[in-house]
Amino acid sequence: MENSTQITNFTLTAYADIGGVKYLYVFIVLLLFLFIFVFNIVLITVICVESSLHEPMYYLLCSLAVNGVYGSIGLFPVVLVNVLSKTHEISQVCCFVQIFILHTYGSCELSNLAVMGYDRYMSICHPLQYRNIMSPIRVCLLISLTWLFAICTFTITLLLTVRMPLCGRIIEKIYCANYSVVKLACGNTTTFNMYASVAIVYTSFPQLLHIVYSYVKLIRVCLKSAKKSQARNTCTSHIITLVIYLFGEFFELIQNRFDMSSVPSVIQIILSIYCLILPL
Repeated sequence: MENSTQITNFTLTAYADIGGVKYLYVFIVLLLFLFIFVFNIVLITVICVESSLHEPMYYLLCSLAVNGVYGSIGLFPVVLVNVLSKTHEISQVCCFVQIFILHTYGSCELSNLAVMGYDRYMSICHPLQYRNIMSPIRVCLLISLTWLFAICTFTITLLLTVRMPLCGRIIEKIYCANYSVVKLACGNTTTFNMYASVAIVYTSFPQLLHIVYSYVKLIRVCLKSAKKSQARNTCTSHIITLVIYLFGEFFELIQNRFDMSSVPSVIQIILSIYCLILPL
């Protein structure tokens, strides 16, 4: 067993069998990174510059785009460096920074989708009160709260992880994940697991329930009125985004809880990029 004081970096073993096609992977990953980054930056710029887009829905879309840039910066640079590296190592500090970015990105994404669901519900079901309830100041406050909630809740989890004595340095993934580091802990992690389970419940289920409630009510109201096309236009893109996000989280759960060492690196890279980027 390794002494925790000697562990200054982790080894990401999912890159081990990439072989001679690593430059092809670098090209594909870099192209995807640039596309996501540029697309979101252009979207943010257009919404900020164009005054006609200064509406609640576009503010929320801008928040999603900012979160997309934030999440992609947390994932892609590390993937690119490790694909080219011979050791596939990441320092402990960089690992914890990446964990923080990716986990807060996921939490913020879900909270943003919940607020967007509420916005669409109010715009269709309560159009007369919509302007008063979803004022620009209130929308900006909700967006700030989604970011603050994601940062504060996961900071506690990460601090608990950082304090754990570690007896290993092998992470069987292409990036650092909190649960992957926890599995390397020397001592009993029961207390941490209990807190993490509670944290998952209060950081995910309220948003999911709110999204389901908003869209069920929205669809029911619209189907009873002459606004079927409006309901379809309003709900379709948001529901598709939500479904993609939930599938991504499901795959991420599978990767964390089950042994993925027998899965080819290419499949792990594809699944990881899907889990973390496709919701954008």
